[in-house]
Order: sequence, then C-alpha cells, then structure tokens
Amino acid sequence: MTIYNFGSINLDHLYQLDHFVRPGETMASDSYQCLLGGKGANQSVALAQAGGGVKHVGAIHSVDTMILTQLEELKVDVSLIETLDTPTGHAIIQLTKAAENSIILYPGANHCLSKVRVDEILSAAQQGDWVLLQNETNLVDYIIESAHSKGLKVAFNPAPMDAELTKAVLPFVHLLIVNEVEAMDLVGVDTIDAAAQLLPERYPELAVLMTLGQDGVRYFDGEENLHVPAFRVDAVDTTAAGDTFIGYTLSAILSGTPIAEAMRRGCAASAICVTRLGAMAAIPSQHEVEQFLLEN
Repeated sequence: MTIYNFGSINLDHLYQLDHFVRPGETMASDSYQCLLGGKGANQSVALAQAGGGVKHVGAIHSVDTMILTQLEELKVDVSLIETLDTPTGHAIIQLTKAAENSIILYPGANHCLSKVRVDEILSAAQQGDWVLLQNETNLVDYIIESAHSKGLKVAFNPAPMDAELTKAVLPFVHLLIVNEVEAMDLVGVDTIDAAAQLLPERYPELAVLMTLGQDGVRYFDGEENLHVPAFRVDAVDTTAAGDTFIGYTLSAILSGTPIAEAMRRGCAASAICVTRLGAMAAIPSQHEVEQFLLEN
C-alpha cells in the first residue's frame, strides 16, 4: 500500500523572539535557523519514520537539490518531486518563549502542479493506495475529486483552512483531519460536541480526526465517537506537532491498527515532537515512539 502525498515543501526561516513582532516594531532575534519543512514534507517524513510507504509529490527550485537528499535520508520516496526554475516555497516563523508560533507562507514551487501531472501520477496508483493532501498546494479540489473517481481513499488536512473549498470536496474525502476550530467553522457551530454531531450528519461517509491540542484528539464517523487524551510534556515548539500526529496516526491506521491505538501512537509521536525545536528535525523515529509508549 502506497500513500501519495501531494504536499508542500518549504524552507522554514525560524526566528526565536521574546514576543511576536508588533506593527511598527523592529526586534532583534535571539537565534535564527533555516530548516526544511512545509506541512506536506513534514507529514511525509512522519509517515516514513512511522514505517509507512510514502511517495511525496511536489516541486522545488533546481538549486535546492539538497532537499531531495535530506528527504531520502529520512526514508521518503522523492521520485515524484520535480525540480523547477520557480523558487522553493518558504515560511517565515516567529517562535516565542511561550512556545507559540506565527507563520508567513510563500507558496513558490508548491503551486506549480499541473492537471496533466496529477493525472499521470494517479493513473499509476493501485487499488488500496491512499492520497494525502494539505492546503498548501494548488489543484487541491482537482486532486481530491480525481483520486476519488479512481477509487482511491483520500485523507485531507485542510490547513491553512479554506472553509468553502473544504466543504466542496468533503463528499470525496474518506478521512478529514482538522483541529477543533476548523471543525466548528466547517459546520458553523461554537462547540466541539456540536461539530462532532453535525459533521457525520451532513457527510455520512466521512471519518474525522479532530485534534484538541493539550486535550488530545477525537475520532468520529457516525458510528464511533472516541477520545484519546494527550500526553503531558513540557513543550518548547509546537510547529510540527500536528503534522507528526497525522503521519504516525495515518500510518498506523493503514497498517490495520485499531483507531484508538493509532490515535495514541500519534499522540505519543506529537508529544515527543513538541519537546524539540524545529519542524522536520523534531519528528521522532519509530523506535523513540515505541520507547515513549513503553514508559507512559
């Protein structure tokens, strides 16, 4: 079984600050790092580290081929990543001492997918394969509808959230992965319980993973309604926490692990991730997650 992740690849410019820069303010950064990230690439690495077979579909600038080397070293199949003359996508990240972050995204090569290329890649997929997407690339709706028409299961993490786009493609999505605010916005309610009730009613074929930050994660699909608590750790950087959770949980689900156990593995991986600085560099190995679960 293969997961085709149509996902962003970014170079993250990370600045550690006392607080977020305010309008008109100039502030010196405590430190600076340039790190490989992007929600799509982070999720591919988390999937690969968890043991999932993932092919990343994306694009970078031709001068940034070191990205391919780094992803390969992290067990990601990079054979479907194009090298173009368009700048690699990047992010400007402010990280405060309270472990909060503020992010500016420039899409760059992440928005260079063509329908011809999408069709070519999906035509090679087999029954049982999955397609994973976030909302940091172009042609999201086309990819989802095309994958569904070919009988492939689709997992969608619509971040950054575009509510109208997301509602339009939900009939073609098997697994939706959102946080509690995004879930409530999709159905126009102001409580988590109301969102958990209305989403299955409006989209009866849809399964939902709703992340709740420090409160853990919920899963519901019209039949099951489960909650798994988060592990308590001292967080220093939450940048890739959600991506790590998605990669580990999805890998476990696809391997046949019961959903509650898969969610617990995702929560464990996410807990390790937030104790480290950075995005991709903070994603734990499968061995680290196994050890964490034994100790907790």
